[in-house]
Amino acid sequence: MSPEEIFANLIEALRRHPSLTIAVSGGIDSMTLAFVAHRMADGAVTMVHAVSPAVPPLATERVRQYANRENWRLTVVDAGEFGDASYRANPIDRCYYCKTHLYDRIRALSPGIVASGTNLDDLGDFRPGLKAAAERHVVHPFVEAGIGKDGIRSLALWLGLTDIAELPAQPCLASRVETGIAIDPTDLAFIDVVEQAVRSQVAPTATVRCRITQAGVVMEVGGVDQSAFSRIAEVVAPLCADGDRPFAGIKAYRQGSAFLQPSDPLR
Repeated sequence: MSPEEIFANLIEALRRHPSLTIAVSGGIDSMTLAFVAHRMADGAVTMVHAVSPAVPPLATERVRQYANRENWRLTVVDAGEFGDASYRANPIDRCYYCKTHLYDRIRALSPGIVASGTNLDDLGDFRPGLKAAAERHVVHPFVEAGIGKDGIRSLALWLGLTDIAELPAQPCLASRVETGIAIDPTDLAFIDVVEQAVRSQVAPTATVRCRITQAGVVMEVGGVDQSAFSRIAEVVAPLCADGDRPFAGIKAYRQGSAFLQPSDPLR
């Protein structure tokens, strides 16, 4: 589809929901959705952004900047997932508990329909959070409009959102922690520091993941030639040493690898 067709399809989907509260994470999907919905509804849309140790500070900064620039009606909340022992235990369906708290918090603030930035491609991934969304009747305008990730990037560029159009996928920091390892705010802060340091050495579109595994810290990178791995290791190893954490090496990025718990972290 052309950007014009993508835009028209999204507008049609949004018009089915005249009163929306949008969960905005700070990533390209929810940011683009919020931008279009706000412009279409002339401001009659509410954005909610949750802050916690699992949310990268840069994502929160991005949301606040857009809210100020575009005059969004923004509410920033603590969804409260860290008060849930089931979430902190980091089971394979951890995202279900996180999204349960997020959507319940949003619904407590607003009686309107809650929308997410979930896109068509997400439906093929393992996403326990979609179960929580379904239970709470959260709508997914991009899915309704038949729009996937590439379509969202195309739309963002067409709308002039060049600062977010090429953002790599950026799930919450807790997604870097191997299943079964408890979610600890100290680990999440370390992950963010390492990832920011590595991102300063690679292209903006590169995928960067600092994994906390049973074997130690594993750095995953995508969109980067393997010849750069040694240079990245020179950045990561000292940070691990400073944090008294074993550095288990670097490997190519693989989606969902934190779910796997392999015996060899570099497999």
